[in-house]
Amino acid sequence: MLQTEFIRSLHCNYERVLLDRKPEEKRYQYCILSRGGIKGLLSCSLRYLNGLAYLYYDITSKQSIKQLYDKRCITAEWLKDFMWSVRQIQAELGRFLLNDQNIIWFPEQIFQDLERNIFFFLYIPYYEGEGGFLKLLTFLVEHINYEDEMLVECVYKMYEQYERSGEAYLHSQIFEDIKLLDKEAETGTDAVEKAAVNEMEEAETVERSEQFVQKKKEKKSFLSLLGDRRRQDKEARDNYRENLQRAMAGYAVAEEADYEPLEYGRTVCMEEKEEPKTVHRYRLFTQEGRLLTWINTSAIILGKKREEVDVCLEDISVSRIHARVVKEEEKVYIEDLNSTNGTLINGQRLQPYEKRKLEEGDEIKCGKTVLIFR
Repeated sequence: MLQTEFIRSLHCNYERVLLDRKPEEKRYQYCILSRGGIKGLLSCSLRYLNGLAYLYYDITSKQSIKQLYDKRCITAEWLKDFMWSVRQIQAELGRFLLNDQNIIWFPEQIFQDLERNIFFFLYIPYYEGEGGFLKLLTFLVEHINYEDEMLVECVYKMYEQYERSGEAYLHSQIFEDIKLLDKEAETGTDAVEKAAVNEMEEAETVERSEQFVQKKKEKKSFLSLLGDRRRQDKEARDNYRENLQRAMAGYAVAEEADYEPLEYGRTVCMEEKEEPKTVHRYRLFTQEGRLLTWINTSAIILGKKREEVDVCLEDISVSRIHARVVKEEEKVYIEDLNSTNGTLINGQRLQPYEKRKLEEGDEIKCGKTVLIFR
């Protein structure tokens, strides 16, 4: 299992990976990686600290796809761009005689430069652990836009085929299957009918071969999966609507209970009840005292890229996605999101992706912008 941590050194942010044994620095993969210049790989350096060997990967001005799409839907266009990058990095590694099985595919280890829209991958020389591509596909299944049926079918097929064929699928057929998304122009009923006609023609020519039967099974399973997802979404909406109507009407459901007749002339002692807990309402203010935002959701993203954040800070020293304010059980935390100029709490700098609890009156500094938590 990878042991990683995020640190800041000088003006750069790094993901540091602990090696389980002392590396042979003169071996080919270490030498070629230390030279750099391989497109699509995070630049890397080997360092020693207290007798332990670490690989330092420069992640300055980049965000992991897990962070970027934790609360957002992945679109077909994004997936096509990503798979194109996967194909390019495989070709680049082949050019340098590097083994692409040493790429770490975990979503938290794949980074994207939002300014240039380029993906970067983490490569560990002579790595023998789990690559994590199935975990990446699971992440895609959980975060794709389920309104896009073509996208859902494509990702589902990728998942099923990789489970069946493993690395062999990753090196060949997966790039053919992603071309399914190029048919997005054929949307709606026409696309479904055209696909049905194609399947019938294929059935006649192949004479119901085993391959065709298997394909029909996968299609049926996919439609079942999609139907279950839609049904769950509809039930959730209906339950929410029903509960909301009941609350608005002052209606509540309770268990039936038998009550004894009232005995007039006797005073009943009232039970003392605890006062309801005060609901804390936290806010962020500017240094001048202007209210910037209420913290009334589970997470608020701060940064200067308006379309990617919840609160836009118009300051060139602030990163596009700079920090996140997280609310957990009436406690509030600030987390640096691998910002270029860092996030400071009362003058103390956070490490990349470090999360720290906020107290009333704390001063938060994002770049040159100062915020007050109350």
